[in-house]
Amino acid sequence: MAQPPATTATTATPQPARATGFDYARAFDRNIGWVTAAEQGALRGKRVAIAGMGGVGGVHLLTLARLGIGRFHVADFDRFDLPNFNRQAGATMSALGRPKAEVLHEMCLDIDPEAEVRVFAQGISAANVGEFLAGVDLYIDGLDFFAFDARRQVFAHCHARGIPAVTVAPLGMGAALMVFLPGQMSFEDYFGWADADDYEKALRMAVGIAPARLHMGYLVDPSRVSLAARRAPSTIMACQICAGVAGTEALKILLGRGTVRGAPHGMQFDAFTHRLSRTWRPGGHRNPLQQLALAVGRRMLARQPAATEAPRLGASSTTAGAEAGSAVAASWRPEVARVMDRARWAPSGDNAQPWRFEAAGPERVVVHGFDTRSHCVYDLEGHASQLALGALLENVQIAAAAQGLAVGVVRRHGLPDETPTFELQFSPCSTDPGHALSDCIERRAVQRRPLSTRRLSAAEKARVEASVGPGYSVSWLETLGQRARVAKLVFTNAKVRLTMPEAFEVHRSIIDWGARFSEDRLPEQALGANPMTTAIMRRALASWERVQFANRYLAGTWGPRIEMDLLPALACGAHMVIRATRAPETVDDFVAAGRAVQRAWLTLTALGLWQQPEMTPLIFGRYVRRGVAFTGDAAVARLAAKVASRLPWALEGDAEPVVWLGRVGAGPEPVARSIRKPLGALMLLPGNEPSRP
Repeated sequence: MAQPPATTATTATPQPARATGFDYARAFDRNIGWVTAAEQGALRGKRVAIAGMGGVGGVHLLTLARLGIGRFHVADFDRFDLPNFNRQAGATMSALGRPKAEVLHEMCLDIDPEAEVRVFAQGISAANVGEFLAGVDLYIDGLDFFAFDARRQVFAHCHARGIPAVTVAPLGMGAALMVFLPGQMSFEDYFGWADADDYEKALRMAVGIAPARLHMGYLVDPSRVSLAARRAPSTIMACQICAGVAGTEALKILLGRGTVRGAPHGMQFDAFTHRLSRTWRPGGHRNPLQQLALAVGRRMLARQPAATEAPRLGASSTTAGAEAGSAVAASWRPEVARVMDRARWAPSGDNAQPWRFEAAGPERVVVHGFDTRSHCVYDLEGHASQLALGALLENVQIAAAAQGLAVGVVRRHGLPDETPTFELQFSPCSTDPGHALSDCIERRAVQRRPLSTRRLSAAEKARVEASVGPGYSVSWLETLGQRARVAKLVFTNAKVRLTMPEAFEVHRSIIDWGARFSEDRLPEQALGANPMTTAIMRRALASWERVQFANRYLAGTWGPRIEMDLLPALACGAHMVIRATRAPETVDDFVAAGRAVQRAWLTLTALGLWQQPEMTPLIFGRYVRRGVAFTGDAAVARLAAKVASRLPWALEGDAEPVVWLGRVGAGPEPVARSIRKPLGALMLLPGNEPSRP
C-alpha cells in the first residue's frame, strides 16, 4: 500500500450477507491439537489491525482468518492492477480495478462469514490512525515498503498504547521478522527515522530489517532495485513465507505462549539458500555493526552505474535524461514499449550496447546503430557491433511475436557503415504468448566459469542446428582432442590480447572493478578469475608500464590465460562453430549473422545450457587475412599471424565463413553478469539528431 491521498476520511464498510451452513467449531476444528479448544475460542475474540492489503497484508488477513481470529481492522486505499498479479492474494482478473480492502474483506468473509471486519477504505493517516488502532490486540504491518509516513505513525501509536506490532518483510524468496513489544525498544529507537530523509529511511529499513542480507546473493538484476525510484522486485514465495511467520508470531502473542523476541532481536529465513539467521543489534541504527552496514550500503548505492549515453548520439548522461527518455518511450503503444524493453537485453561486445532508440510514432521505432571502431581494437571493421545489432533485431522480432505484433525491418541506405540505422514498423498479428525464446531473452547470459564436460545430446544439437535457419550451419568440437586444440588456440590468442598496447585502454575501461553486475561494462566478478588474479590484473591495468613490467618479469599473462582461457576451453561440453554458406562481407551480412547467432544462443538458454563467446581469434584472424593494421607491435603482429594460421586446424575447416565461435555446456547459472542500461537511457530525446561517431 502506498501513501494515502490527502483526503483520509475513515469509512466502515458494511458486512456482506452471512452465508448459511457455517459452523465456526467445525470450520477450525483442525487447528485443535496445536491450540486447545479454549485457545481457539480466545482467538475468535481477538482483534487484529492490518494496514495494507497488498503483497503481505492481504495474505496476512487470509492466514489469520483461517487461524480463526474473529475481528479485524484493515486499511488500504489502493486498487488492484496487473503489476500486483505476481504476489498479491486478491489480485485476479475479476478483481482488476477494484479496491484492495473491499476484495480482501469479501475473501475473509468467504472463509469466516461470522468474522467482524472493519474497513478503512482511505488508508492510514494522522486523522484516523487512532480509530484504526482502537481496541486492537495486535498490529501486523502490511504497508508498502516505501509508505514511510503511514508506517511511522502506526508504529508510534502502537508504542504509545502498548500494542504489540509485528513487521515481516518479503525479501527475495524469504522473510525477515521484527517484533516491537510494549515497554521494549520502539520502532523509532531501532530504525532512527526522525532525522532521515526518505532515501535514508529506505536504506535504514532495508539494512535494519535484514542485517544478515541472506537474500542478496541471488539477486540477478540489481537494476530492478532503486530506493530513489521506490522500486524493488518481489515474489509470491516471500509473501507466503511472511504470512506463515507473522501468523505464528500472532498466535504466540495473542495466546501468551511461546518465546517472542522483541527488537533489537530479529530473524531472517531464506528458502532459496536454506539459511536461517537470528540477529541482534543493540541500539538499533546506532549499533556499530549497523552503522558499518549502512555505510557499505550507501557506498554500494552511490557506485551503482548511472544511466549514461553516448554524447555523440545526443542523449543525456544524467538520471534526468533517462527519465526524459522514459517519457519519450511512453509515446509508443504499451506493447511496443514492452518489446523494446526486452529487446535491449541483446548481447554486445564488452556490453557496449551500440544502439539508441527513437520514438517515431506509436508503432514506429528507429534504431540508430553505431560501432566502436574509433576506440576498440576488436571492432576496427565494425563487424562486432553489426553482429550485436543483428542480435538486437532478432530480440525485437521474437519479443514482438510474444506481444501479438509483427515487425517490418528496413535498413536506411546511403548512411556510413559506421552508423547502420533501421526503421521498425509494428503491426498487430496473431499472438504467441508461449514463445519459449521470448522468455529466454533476459535469462541469456555469458558463463565464463567452467562448465560440465557432458556432451550435448543429439536432440539438443538438433534444436540448436535448426535454430540458425537457412544460410548457416553449426558444427561441434566436442572430443577431448578437439577441445584441446581450441584451448591451445585461445591460450595463444590471449597472449595477443594481453600484450597488445592497443588493447590496454579497452581492457582498462571495460571492467567494472568490484562489481557483480554492471549496466555498461563487464563486472569483475563475471570475469571467471579468482580474487587474487583479478587483484593483480586491477593493479597492473593502472598503467601500461605496469602491464609491461608484469608481463616481462612476473609472467603476468600466464595466470589470466590459464584461468580465463585454457581451463574453461577444456571444461565445456563443446565448442560451437557457426558458419555462413558464404563468407560475410557487408553490413547486412553481419547483421543477418548476428540474428542467427542470437537464435542459437537463445535456444541454448531454453535448453538450460550456457555459452561463452570466443570471438577474438576470429577477429584477429580476419585482420591478418585482410591485411588490416591493428597493432604497431611487431611481436604481437607475428603472434596474431600464428593464431590466424592455426584457425583452420583448430576449427577443422576454412575460417573465412565462420561467424561465431563459443564454448557451450551445462552448468550453474552465472552468479555475476552484465545487465543493461534502462530503456529510458537508450532513448534519443526530441531535438537531438544522431551524428556520425
